[in-house]
Amino acid sequence: MPPEAAGGAPDGFAPHFRNSPLTDPWQPLYSRQQDGVVIIGLRIREGHCNGRHFLHGGLICALADNAMGLSVIETMRPRDNARAGQAFTVSLSLDFLASGKIGQWLEFVPRVLKVGGSIAFVDCTVLADSTPIARANATFQVRLADKPA
Repeated sequence: MPPEAAGGAPDGFAPHFRNSPLTDPWQPLYSRQQDGVVIIGLRIREGHCNGRHFLHGGLICALADNAMGLSVIETMRPRDNARAGQAFTVSLSLDFLASGKIGQWLEFVPRVLKVGGSIAFVDCTVLADSTPIARANATFQVRLADKPA
């Protein structure tokens, strides 16, 4: 039985490398890096849903923001000689297209549109079992991480 049929992640995904107190209750989260972006994925469970058993919009917004911000940082890395960059959300908009349901595989697929000297523009498609259920757009303030002392 393939891992995704048993509730795991599809091939190419590994446990997500970035945890935070916000995302801890949503574990396990998975990610993969592809073409300079960080794609985040998870299997929708009851704890991800609202009272009507649909995927909660707050989770969609938070993980879209996460995937887009991490993708901006990854895009900056080669340009800045592997020095870590920082990305801070300036604005984010989200459109809901359909509902996610328990058991579906959810992916946040960002696309970095432009990274300038101090600002970046990104969009993200949110897929449930390969069907678009949301789209997001964000602007990030970007800068290089402080140099070590």
